[in-house]
Amino acid sequence: MKTRFILINTSHAGNVGATARAMKTMGFGDLVLVAPRWPNVLRREETIQRASGALDVLENARIVATLDEALDGVNHLCATAMTPRDFGPPTRAPRAHFELLLKGEQLAQLGQALEAENTSNLVLEPPASAAGAQSTEAGIAFLFGSERFGMSNEDVYRCHVALSIPTNPKFSSLNLGAAVQLIAYEWRQALGGFPVYSSAPASQQADAQQVAGMLAHWEEALAAIGFLDPAAPKKLMPRLNQMFNRAQPTQEEIHILRGVAKAMLQTAAQAKH
Repeated sequence: MKTRFILINTSHAGNVGATARAMKTMGFGDLVLVAPRWPNVLRREETIQRASGALDVLENARIVATLDEALDGVNHLCATAMTPRDFGPPTRAPRAHFELLLKGEQLAQLGQALEAENTSNLVLEPPASAAGAQSTEAGIAFLFGSERFGMSNEDVYRCHVALSIPTNPKFSSLNLGAAVQLIAYEWRQALGGFPVYSSAPASQQADAQQVAGMLAHWEEALAAIGFLDPAAPKKLMPRLNQMFNRAQPTQEEIHILRGVAKAMLQTAAQAKH
């Protein structure tokens, strides 16, 4: 689903840069500004600094005079209005609304697929108009009002939903950039999210042969320091074997454990002399 972020009457250049950064971190790049305070806001120094490298989002951003111009290709509008209105679209938390929205999209796609399957034997090729309609990707837009006044009632009334971020009732004020980041995060998670990558390289798990070799080394070391009686070992080694099987040590950890066993053997040898 195409995603667009629309800032209406933004007065602080830094918030435009912060919005670009928030969007890029979540993989979005379609930004439209409606009548911002500064006509050159996309090139202002504060904007570029707050974007922190999301310059491609700024370069591709558009400035338009009216909200109508910003809504081309959009068929689902989400207001971000923290203050409930007596009249207008329903107010929902972002996560709850996105779940409902995507379920509806999935049901619609399923219905189209079933309809196409049922008519496949009757229609060899769909009309050009139908093919064009099926290829048109749905678009969603998130509208953010000015920092000082928020969204006007007229703009909220045009939307399908008013998204309200659950916050502390006693202190619910959010900076514009923070609000964009939260909405962008929730929408990305609803779409499937990004995988979490570890900065450290993954360690390879030790195989059974390496674990058995380490245990043999430990058996020798434990006997050398008098902890294990070879004549009556009982179930010490099988229990250690089970413990390390549960732990699933890596190859590096096996090297450490063998180093400990080596040190025990050296200490036992020195004690005899």
